[in-house]
Amino acid sequence: MATNPDYEYSNAMKEYMNASSDEEKLKALRRMLSKAPKHKSAEKLVADIKNRIAKLKKKLEKQRKQKKGRQFTLRKEGAATIALVGVTNTGKSTLLNKLTGAKVKFSDYEYTTKNPEVGIFDYHGIKLQIVEIPSLFENFEESERGPSFLSLIRQSDLVILFFKTPEEKNMLTNELNKMDIDKPTLIYNNQENIGDLIWGRLPLIKVRTKIPGRKPDFPPVALKKDSAIKALAEHVHKDFLKKFKEKDKNNGKFIMPWARVWGKSVKFQGQRCSLNHKLEEGDIVELHLK
Repeated sequence: MATNPDYEYSNAMKEYMNASSDEEKLKALRRMLSKAPKHKSAEKLVADIKNRIAKLKKKLEKQRKQKKGRQFTLRKEGAATIALVGVTNTGKSTLLNKLTGAKVKFSDYEYTTKNPEVGIFDYHGIKLQIVEIPSLFENFEESERGPSFLSLIRQSDLVILFFKTPEEKNMLTNELNKMDIDKPTLIYNNQENIGDLIWGRLPLIKVRTKIPGRKPDFPPVALKKDSAIKALAEHVHKDFLKKFKEKDKNNGKFIMPWARVWGKSVKFQGQRCSLNHKLEEGDIVELHLK
């Protein structure tokens, strides 16, 4: 039986023959594979296409490893990193500019952003790092800098997805799944309270410290959810807890640390608590050495 490939397969084969780069060849081969006849006499044809795909993928992977030294690196700043991930022309740069004051260029043309853009979002005194990832497309991880950009998403604490259609959403999800990227996500839809939504999805709480007789300090401190006062004390000063282990020179007794807390985590305001007391969002803590 003849293989009898149809016109779509023939067009894909022409794309392969005319391709000027390995990436274009790989894309055309994948299309050829999807359009190849499915009957038994076409098994050899399909096997040949798969073999060529495997060889090209191996070649491209080798090239990516050789270019590893030129990958984009990011110095993490702030309490958390949020990655803006989406298809082209969906508002990533606009949101980055709005939240951080960054001056990222954007236009009606596709793929304006060529490199990750970074800004700092001040959320009620808490600094959050916002990173705009260049627009994703199908088989993004096989592009020259795809693995480098995807590694930035893997380092983030939250991913905000930008898309216009269900098909675009599926493509984004598939690309992230290919690289085993599983992060908390938030779908952007021009929400006015996007800052609150971002904070609500992060595994963090913000608390404030105070000195007896004074107003609460600003800015607040960001801690992991379910953190106890001990974590706050360590944040205030890395040697703070060491003082609690020193004996009082006057009576030889151990200094017993404690705190007063105002907020959701206590039964009454100003309650005296130990260092093991777990804090909640918005708590105010007054640390005492003895």
